[in-house]
Amino acid sequence: MKPAIIDIKGIGPAAVETLAEYRINSVDALAQASIEKIAAIPGFSETRAAMVIAEAADLLAASGITQSEDDSDTQHGEKDKQKDKQKDKKKDKKKDKKKDKKKDKKKKGKGKNKGKGKKKGKK
Repeated sequence: MKPAIIDIKGIGPAAVETLAEYRINSVDALAQASIEKIAAIPGFSETRAAMVIAEAADLLAASGITQSEDDSDTQHGEKDKQKDKQKDKKKDKKKDKKKDKKKDKKKKGKGKNKGKGKKKGKK
């Protein structure tokens, strides 16, 4: 029987959903992913990424499944890889926009008595 991602030590239901959003849907796909790719996913540090990748590889080795047996879930075509990159870029752009908005709000709020208190000038 083919192992599931949820069987990997350090992966729970929320992590399974998050990984699926990034097209990591099998133990083999996780085992073959780079640490950088997994660490770029929210909720995964480099340390956690390295750990779950190693656990996935160990689980595959223990189950005796090779990549050729698990090809259906792991081999992305070029179109899928391009979609992954586009999805990552869109998420990065959204994050950048949020950061910019926060910076703008901070800038607007700076200054002495800005929008508060009495106006200076003639009485």
